[in-house]
Amino acid sequence: MKKYLWLVAAGCIGMSAAQAAVQGREVDYQSNGTTLKGYIAYDDAFTGKRPAVLVVHEWWGHNAYARHRADMLAQQGYTALAVDMYGDGKQANHPDDAGKFATAVMTNMPEARSRFEAGMKLLRADATVDAGEVAAIGYCFGGGVVLNMARMGYDLKGVVSFHGGLNAVTTAQPGAIKARILSFTGEDDPMIGADKVAAFRQEMDAAKADYQVVTYSGVKHSFTNPDADELGRKFNLPLAYSPLADKDSWQQTTVFLKQVFGTK
Repeated sequence: MKKYLWLVAAGCIGMSAAQAAVQGREVDYQSNGTTLKGYIAYDDAFTGKRPAVLVVHEWWGHNAYARHRADMLAQQGYTALAVDMYGDGKQANHPDDAGKFATAVMTNMPEARSRFEAGMKLLRADATVDAGEVAAIGYCFGGGVVLNMARMGYDLKGVVSFHGGLNAVTTAQPGAIKARILSFTGEDDPMIGADKVAAFRQEMDAAKADYQVVTYSGVKHSFTNPDADELGRKFNLPLAYSPLADKDSWQQTTVFLKQVFGTK
């Protein structure tokens, strides 16, 4: 990673001459005959290969919010891919549909794994990416996805879950988890109660995982999404944006990614 650090430093020095610019493009890729519609972003102020991060969307589907997070990662010097776990870029406009889409994926783990793997393959093949340096982050549904992929032993440097489901599709076995894990949840989130957090800690301890759990007092579900308040009112759901928790969780994630990639 010394080469990458030198390139970042060189890029930063040259920013006065050429302002950093995030380049984003839509990408189509395949999983078992299903077209997946993703979005890949990187900052062209940096040259050479760099670490990469998969971004897994909320249960609403691959939308502007997931792409925004990919852009934020690109600004930090990573190449980021906002994946499509539902297929065909499908998005939900109502919680009933979101629940159906999410359940269809999580109850068909072979296909979920195939779609996740397709995103990893696409990202690792990108010309800007150091294929051996990949992490994944996820929100809500996506947080549950990345945690379950970590449980299954995917070769990721780290995974970060923001208000993601903590239930295991398959309980992690001792020594199986390769990725470092960081999980953020709100203590007033009825979807992820204190009992689930305690069970997750117990599972991670038993699996001998390298993990950290951060909980925020008075914070509800979907706390990183500025649209959460409006969606909560519209559909009578316990959703609420928390600017403080959003800022803190992103700052901690920034440090975490530097640590797992060795770019401190």
